[in-house]
Amino acid sequence: MNVTRLTPIASRAVFATLALASLAACGGRDRPTADLAASQVTTIGVNSYLWRAALDTVSFAPLLQADSAGGVIVTDWYANPSNPAERVKLTVSILDQDLRADAVRVAASRQVAQNGGWVDAPVQAATVQKLESIILTKARDLRRQTVN
Repeated sequence: MNVTRLTPIASRAVFATLALASLAACGGRDRPTADLAASQVTTIGVNSYLWRAALDTVSFAPLLQADSAGGVIVTDWYANPSNPAERVKLTVSILDQDLRADAVRVAASRQVAQNGGWVDAPVQAATVQKLESIILTKARDLRRQTVN
């Protein structure tokens, strides 16, 4: 078996060459860029895509409260002009800084007109789920637009 031994000077030269080659790779101009569409956003306390999507989704109703630090949006009662005998009130909560399906919750109250007053009525679970789905879809679209 033929083993080549390097002199101490030659082994230092090889080591120095390898060290310089590895350092050269670190100093290149290909630096990672910031992800403009990061799923976590901390400037307003909650995920900004979910926040904007939620505001857009409930914009048909007048807002009572919009707290971006706490992630809560509360609308006033809204009656659809085509059905003035019914009204709804929504509360949207953004629960996380991540853009995730379980980071948004919608609570809805519904009332119907009876005998000159408003009476509480049940809200279909599908209605709340549909609103959450709309918010999530809009948030994902906003994130995609930021990437492109």
